[in-house]
Amino acid sequence: MVQVALADYLAALSRGQLVSFPTDTVPALAAAPEASDRIYQLKQRSTSKPLILMAASFADLRPYLAGDEAELAAWTRLIQRHWPGALTLVLPASDRLPPAMNLTGTASLGVRVPAHPLAQSILARSGPLATTSVNRSGQPPLQTMAAIEAEFPQLVTLSPSAIAALYPGCSAPDQPQGSGQPSTVVAWQDQGWQVLRQGALYLEQQP
Repeated sequence: MVQVALADYLAALSRGQLVSFPTDTVPALAAAPEASDRIYQLKQRSTSKPLILMAASFADLRPYLAGDEAELAAWTRLIQRHWPGALTLVLPASDRLPPAMNLTGTASLGVRVPAHPLAQSILARSGPLATTSVNRSGQPPLQTMAAIEAEFPQLVTLSPSAIAALYPGCSAPDQPQGSGQPSTVVAWQDQGWQVLRQGALYLEQQP
């Protein structure tokens, strides 16, 4: 991996380069939304499999979403209970979503605010990022930064000193960076929630 200072990390994102950072579930492979097609290329991932737009707050995600006031109120009730956290919401997408992140032209978007201090610090500075787990398509997610470095040496990451400045308690590179479980995924359908995947957060089917 290319380990850099925070300013260089953010500059790499602005140039369309791919980065990695820890989250509360599994480490993220991330790019600016406009460059998210590069994630598919690196992972050898089918474009039919969507990416997650991750941000430091729901307010940062709101411009990418379409919904009326009643829907927003329903989303907010769930968000207030579980965000930041290991819950991905699949919501109607607005026309602001870049084509590179919506290669199949779907009308929905998975969004999440992670509960990890380092991820929060990065996202607060970078703005929303297109994300997925760090692995080749069909392989299990890589759990440690050391494993990521071995498999994907071209990824940009923060240097140890940059990490220490943002989050002194971050795990060592050879230690798991999160729970190791994927996020739970729920979709907003017919004015209610449908659980698509149970993950790190158990959530009963919502009315």
